Amino acid sequence: MRILGLDIGEKRTGVALSDELGITAQPMDTIEAKGTDDMEKKVLDLIKRLNPDRIVMGLPRNMDGSIGPRAQAVLSLAERVREKSGLPVETWDERLSTVEAERVLMSAQMGRKKRKKVTDTLSAVLILQGYLDSLKL
Repeated sequence: MRILGLDIGEKRTGVALSDELGITAQPMDTIEAKGTDDMEKKVLDLIKRLNPDRIVMGLPRNMDGSIGPRAQAVLSLAERVREKSGLPVETWDERLSTVEAERVLMSAQMGRKKRKKVTDTLSAVLILQGYLDSLKL
């Protein structure tokens, strides 16, 4: 079972894909889009290309756990992708995933310019790996 992990951003979305056993999350790419309709189209194109069995989208909850405008946009995108792809789409609490990704990259002494390019993808890996690890409990 292959699971697609997405860290949905306003302009960029990080992409990760599980191995076939669903044990590890592998970094894939970053999608750049102009607006929600373009993001939806690019995610659906990615699904056609990678053919996953399930999708996990990071849900950017507020620190108090509430749903803000950004999280609402992700929930709306998740519903549209679910309807159009016919695949199960789940959300995963991604609070602080970008902060963790930045911390990991800084500890690897990666320069700011290069960090900016890989932060979204690493965030998608962290989201997907958290989800995969929860399945093993």
